[in-house]
Amino acid sequence: MTRIDYIDDPDAPTANSVVPSTTAIVTNNEGHILLVRRRDNNLWALPGGGMELGESITETAVREVKEETGLTVDITGLVGTYTNPNHVMAYTNGEVRQQFSLCFTTRLIGGTLAIDDESTDIAWTSPTTLDQLSIHPSMRLRITHYLQHRPHPYLG
Repeated sequence: MTRIDYIDDPDAPTANSVVPSTTAIVTNNEGHILLVRRRDNNLWALPGGGMELGESITETAVREVKEETGLTVDITGLVGTYTNPNHVMAYTNGEVRQQFSLCFTTRLIGGTLAIDDESTDIAWTSPTTLDQLSIHPSMRLRITHYLQHRPHPYLG
C-alpha cells in the first residue's frame, strides 16, 4: 500500500481517521541517526508506526524500532508531539489519516540491523548529510527539534 503525504496543502483530501503513532530517534556512538527508506513513499524517515491495542505509546515506539530496524532500544525522552491537522497521509485503501505522532529519544541496547517489508534500505546518517536526503518536511522537523537539544518537548 502506498501513501501520499500532504502538509499545508489546500487540495489535500479530508482526514477520515486518526491513529496514535510514534517515531524514534536512534543514534549510535558517533552521533549518527538511524533512518529507514520507506517502501510506501520512497522517502527517508525515522523508524516508527501506529499504536496497537493493548500497548502503551512507549511500547509502540520500542516495537516499531525492533520491527523496522532489528534493534532493541529503551525510551529516554520526548522530542515532541506532532498533531498538525493540516498534515494528512492518504493511503491507497482510502484511509486519509490525520497526523498524531509522538517522537521519542532512545538508548540503543543491542540487536542486528535488518530491514522489514515496509522499508527498502536502512542507514546510519550523519547530521551533516541530512540535507542530501529526500525526507518529508514533517520528519525533517522532528530531526531538527532533536538536533536543537530543546529544553522542553515541542508541542504542536
